Amino acid sequence: MTAKKPIEIISFNPKYAKDFADLNVAWLEKYFVVEPHDVELLERCEETIIKKGGHIFFAKSGPEIAGTFSLIKKQERIYELGKMAVSPNFQGQRIGQQLMSFCIDFAKDQQWTKIILYSNTILVNAIHIYKKFGFIEVDLEKDSPYLRSNIKMELILK
Repeated sequence: MTAKKPIEIISFNPKYAKDFADLNVAWLEKYFVVEPHDVELLERCEETIIKKGGHIFFAKSGPEIAGTFSLIKKQERIYELGKMAVSPNFQGQRIGQQLMSFCIDFAKDQQWTKIILYSNTILVNAIHIYKKFGFIEVDLEKDSPYLRSNIKMELILK
């Protein structure tokens, strides 16, 4: 395991686009499969996320990218938390929780009303963390953007 260094959370920079894709593909392949919607978001993240009003952040430890997540604009002031992944070298260091805290603070600063996310109940630890941060389960629409999703959660910010 990489020695624990302070984590800095930084905004998207095109030089880290490959890290964004690589971390997420590794995570997806470990638990599921990479779906067409994932490929679109990961391989063209500037066009599909940033230029559509979304955000991508990275957890940086020294020169290394330790983790990432995106906020994908769904509607005015409603965003989807997606593509959250932590490098296996940094797992167990609460980086996911630091990213989640940052995400919620950022959303509140932007005066957003809601964050949604799609997940799968086999990811027990992730679901536990989402609940710990106040997300609640809501009805999953039939046309969910991800085939692997069997749970939808939301956090009301107002």
